[in-house]
Amino acid sequence: MTVALLLLLTWSGLLAGQIVERPFLGVTHIARSETRPRKVNMHIVLIDLEARGIRFKLTSPAGPLETVRRTTLQFLNQEHAQVAINSHFFLPYPSRKPHSLLVGLAASNGAVYSAFESPRQSYALVADAPALNIDARNRASIVHRDKTIGDGKHVIENVTLWNAVSGSAQIVTNGVKTIPVYADQQHPDGALTPGGRRKYSNALSWYDVPTARTSIGLTEDTRTLVLFTVDRAAGSLGLKVGEVADLLIKEYAVYNALNLDGGGSTTLAMQNPVTGKGVVRNVPSDKRGVRPVASSLAVFAASAPPR
Repeated sequence: MTVALLLLLTWSGLLAGQIVERPFLGVTHIARSETRPRKVNMHIVLIDLEARGIRFKLTSPAGPLETVRRTTLQFLNQEHAQVAINSHFFLPYPSRKPHSLLVGLAASNGAVYSAFESPRQSYALVADAPALNIDARNRASIVHRDKTIGDGKHVIENVTLWNAVSGSAQIVTNGVKTIPVYADQQHPDGALTPGGRRKYSNALSWYDVPTARTSIGLTEDTRTLVLFTVDRAAGSLGLKVGEVADLLIKEYAVYNALNLDGGGSTTLAMQNPVTGKGVVRNVPSDKRGVRPVASSLAVFAASAPPR
């Protein structure tokens, strides 16, 4: 079997069991199905931040608000990237209008254009949620708001904000699962506010609903960036955020991780290394197809050497 054919068979999912492929230099993609805690289909992308040719780009600011929505696949193709994943929560939602505001800190190639904030969806998103920053030299770290500066676009860490993404909360902190809880009599310091359409509380947490999820994390040595998606479509039943955190810690050595926008936004797009065509690797759960989102993170990588 030729290398090209083997790559094509692996890419199309024709090899049985867990599929592990290394389509680009420094990029490992794992397509994985499990039956516990329920039937799920997952994708894990491991990125060696020290590999030659690796670089990143978040969606650039555009339009009268902060960004213009497009699908993660459109972003991948536009940027001629090799991997892309959806990232920020955004407003207005639901809306068919293309112009959007991102929730939380965002930077694209050094342009910091969205600030830390206290979001309206406080039943799901914590105030001033930490962000993950990757600087121009691929040094990645979790960053936190500097509250002494009023614009919300500065961090307490001594780093240069370059490509920064934030989500609903930090779900792994220094190797420990850290799922936020709701403020109530037993949890007066809870970071979430009970409410929302389903009246979320510690008895029914937004974080405990099995659904499609997207997460981004770092290993303790900060050398490996981990991108994660799980589907709630095509027979996959989704995961709770705590289940995602447990999996990342125990099986992929993730030391710090953020929960990004999920549900119908969850999308992993990759370039086929054989054909050069961009494809969506997961099965999005939006009933209208691949959802246009307000931001995605692109990964650029060199071609893998022939085996």
